[in-house]
Formats: sequence, structure tokens, C-alpha cells
Amino acid sequence: MEFKLRPWKTTDRGSLVKHANNWNISKNMTDLFPFPYSLDNADKFIEMAKKDSLTRFFAIEINHEAAGGIGLHPQSDIQRMNAELGYWLSETYWGNGIIPKAIDEIVKYGFLNFEINRIFARPFGTNLASQKVLEKSGFMLEAKIENGLIKNGFFVDELIYCVRKNS
Repeated sequence: MEFKLRPWKTTDRGSLVKHANNWNISKNMTDLFPFPYSLDNADKFIEMAKKDSLTRFFAIEINHEAAGGIGLHPQSDIQRMNAELGYWLSETYWGNGIIPKAIDEIVKYGFLNFEINRIFARPFGTNLASQKVLEKSGFMLEAKIENGLIKNGFFVDELIYCVRKNS
């Protein structure tokens, strides 16, 4: 399925709410990704995503609509050579091979544009689909922290996957 990564635009607010307002997405994200997902949430996210001179957060555009997002969160201080990868996709498009291709694009972009040597992602232990996608994209499991996170009142395992610049 065809898609493209592009910077977020203010006009994406409606499609962002349409695709992000989904419990099946939110349950696998940090609490910063709310459910229900409102126009106010969309406005705040898009404003944040547009603030940097070098784009860190991209819309996943499918059929001329922002139907997902992917981005890098460069770290600071002693972790400054690292960036955290985050992504989500509208449930409508799950199973079409979009996220592995988007991850490949963002990893190349990250290593080319940021002074980093490691990109990591932290899926929940319950999110098997995300684990498979990361492995398919060349990420290796680095660590498992049992019951290290709390989501919706339940403890869940935190997995840490990474890919390195020269691997």
C-alpha cells in the first residue's frame, strides 16, 4: 500500500482525530496518547510537532490523509547519542506492511540528520505486533523489564529494542 512520510500540517487535525481516536491504538501507547482523542489533543500535538526547525515527527499519509504518525525523540545529557522511536497507524491500515517501511525510512533519516548512534523503541510486552515489526526492521531486543510500566491500571513488561548506526 502506498504511503508517504511528511511533516504535520494544521489541516491534519480532522484526520488525526479520525484515526487516532481508537482504543486499540491508545492501549499500546504512553498515557500522553489519550483516548478519547479530541480536536484539542490534535491541535496541541500538531503545534508541538511543527515547532522544531528539523522535523522530528512525521505524518504517515495514506490516500491524502494523515492516518498515522512516526517520529524520533532525541535524548539529552548522557543519553544524547540516542533517539527514541515512536509510531502508530490507523487500525484501518494494519497488516499492509506500512509500518516496517516507515520505520526503515525514519531510521535512515534519523542517522543522517541527528548526531546519534542508536535508535531505540519501547513496546509493551503485550504488544506482539509491534515487537514483530521492530524485529522485521532490524531492531534487536536489548532488555526486558518485567512489570516496569503501568498502563490502564495494570503492570506490563517494558521491552527495549534498538538498532545502531553501524550495525
